[in-house]
Amino acid sequence: MSRNLAAKSRPRAAKGHRRATTSAKRKAQSESRVCVRFHHAVELIGRRWTGAIISLMMSRPQGFNEMLTAVPGLSDRLLTERLRELEAEGLVRRTVLPGPPVRVSYELTEAGRDLKPVIECLGRWAERWVEPV
Repeated sequence: MSRNLAAKSRPRAAKGHRRATTSAKRKAQSESRVCVRFHHAVELIGRRWTGAIISLMMSRPQGFNEMLTAVPGLSDRLLTERLRELEAEGLVRRTVLPGPPVRVSYELTEAGRDLKPVIECLGRWAERWVEPV
């Protein structure tokens, strides 16, 4: 019985207030989606060796062994893993070239090529601010 009295004595929220709250929630959800996309992109590009792999493919398609020798310290297992991730994300296209021996070529898709200004900008920033190891 006391619950009903407490509920009746509480003032109701104005209709305008409810709409404002709903629109604020929608705005927050929209902003969080952008944040999630940004976070995913940074995590993807920021993985070890990914920037170097993408950078290599900016000029032309690359073979697996070409990339392996171009990036010192990169293992074949890790290169395979990164290429699969980039392919799954739609940034890299894998093409099997026929003939003996069968070769595989990797090239950037349009989405991957669109990273060029980002990679170049990051490179300029690194030249200016990152100390060589």
